[in-house]
Amino acid sequence: MLNIIINGETYGVPTDVQTVEQLLLHLQLQHKVMIVERNEEILGKEAHAHTQLTMGDKIEIVHFVGGG
Repeated sequence: MLNIIINGETYGVPTDVQTVEQLLLHLQLQHKVMIVERNEEILGKEAHAHTQLTMGDKIEIVHFVGGG
């Protein structure tokens, strides 16, 4: 397991989840409009596929919810 912090809570994700893109797939968030921050750095969507996750990373995910 890879222990990372997502939105302030520690999560153990499988070791085959190695990139931000794979993390979003694992969390089933890949189709949402969102902003992802890794260790206090905002990532552009194009960086998700090649940004590697490491033990202890702090990930913040903010996604938008529509409604009326």
